[in-house]
Amino acid sequence: MGGGIEMLPPCILQDILYNGRLGPVDLASLEASSYMFRAASGIAPYRFKSIAELAAHHSCQMHPVFENFPPRARLELLARCEGNWKLVLHFLNSLQRSSGLSVGGSGRDVLVAAGRYHTLLVDRKGELYACGTGGSVLGQNPAVSNLQRPASIPLPAAATRIVQISANFNHAAFVTESGQVYTFGDNVSCCCGVGESGQPISKPTLVTTLERNPCQQVSTGQGYTVALTRNGELFSWGCNSHGQLGQGNTQEQFRPRQIEEFNESNPVAQVSAGICHTLAVTKSGQLFSWGYGSNYCLGHDDFLTELRPKRVEHGGFDDLFIISAAAGDEHSAAIDSLGYVYTWGKGYCGALGHGAGTDQRTPLVVAALKSTRAVQVVARRRKTFVLGDNGTVHSFGWMAYHSLGVQGKSASDTVVSPQSLDLALHGHKVSTIAAGMYHTLVITRKGAIFGFGDNDSSQLGPVSVTNETPLAVRIPAEVFSCVTGVVQD
Repeated sequence: MGGGIEMLPPCILQDILYNGRLGPVDLASLEASSYMFRAASGIAPYRFKSIAELAAHHSCQMHPVFENFPPRARLELLARCEGNWKLVLHFLNSLQRSSGLSVGGSGRDVLVAAGRYHTLLVDRKGELYACGTGGSVLGQNPAVSNLQRPASIPLPAAATRIVQISANFNHAAFVTESGQVYTFGDNVSCCCGVGESGQPISKPTLVTTLERNPCQQVSTGQGYTVALTRNGELFSWGCNSHGQLGQGNTQEQFRPRQIEEFNESNPVAQVSAGICHTLAVTKSGQLFSWGYGSNYCLGHDDFLTELRPKRVEHGGFDDLFIISAAAGDEHSAAIDSLGYVYTWGKGYCGALGHGAGTDQRTPLVVAALKSTRAVQVVARRRKTFVLGDNGTVHSFGWMAYHSLGVQGKSASDTVVSPQSLDLALHGHKVSTIAAGMYHTLVITRKGAIFGFGDNDSSQLGPVSVTNETPLAVRIPAEVFSCVTGVVQD
């Protein structure tokens, strides 16, 4: 029987193209393999150069990230992607994959969260593992304080598949497929939102206060937690010494309490908790910050502490559409709708990437990354990581136990301008980055995990490679293959 895909009825071809399951690579393959998909389309307003481009445009219009973009931001992103809708779709998909949000996720991806001296992992089966040092945050018997190899953390029967997870100093939180939030750890200042303050929670425990508020993201700071609901509301609890809970006071909050400024009329798209300041990006592309301001990390051109969310309008942010932000220890970072990266706060050790160690009072674009379409930025202790939509990682700041992954530097050196880790990672394309205090992990698009930095507490697990020292893994090496089941060449 002769013919080919060109012989299929138009309605079937249209369904193939518009079902939303074809990614940019799939569309490019169709375009390259069949004249039908290379044929130009005269459909206004863009006069698509091919039917595959028309399909990519359709997928972009339906994308949950793109639907919030105002018309100008959409056109500017298209121009930045060389007028190629497949590149726009690739950017949006990469952004969604690395965002740490559960919405739109399949719940089948490998997840990693890095705390102070520990690491938490979720495999493709949805099982949770821990290794390193951290006491109750390891989710084991209270007598267990260190795990040299990943150990399974028993989950409550009601805890359906984990779709998002966060870890900071010594507590952690995760969101299940049904939107329920579970926490465990040292519970200092009642940061777990369950039980009495200071009483460790050694097993993942449901935060019952949020049962009727299904969530899409949790973010753990130092001694406090923030949860983002599927309706765009924010709840916070735990330590509030500098107003980092955004409740208008400095009183500890033992149970989740809603932040009044964010509701159905001003919903949040993403949140990030730092040491004692918090950042939130709204669906309208505005950035808000609150908490400790003496290190300029709030971006308000002053060093004042803010007890309630205040919009960041300096550095041109009043005219930008922000899509994600990261609150570090003493600095902050954000990405706009074009994939440009901005940093501000304490600049020592080069954590801002501006070529010097000076402080920055307001957001400033990282000029050295202007050619990169960034989809994720991670800010932790005196260091920053940026992931591009091409899967390449850049890092800058303090080397500290080689946790930047930059080769040819000592553990005490600083890197004041972004450096690519492409060679160090042997060309592997990365989909997500997680950084602890002094150790870093990246997940490749194939699901393998590479780690580098401090391993004195076995937070990277057993690493039997020649670059390991008693204290650190100097060169990125594959780790946790016993959990992921993935082994790279």
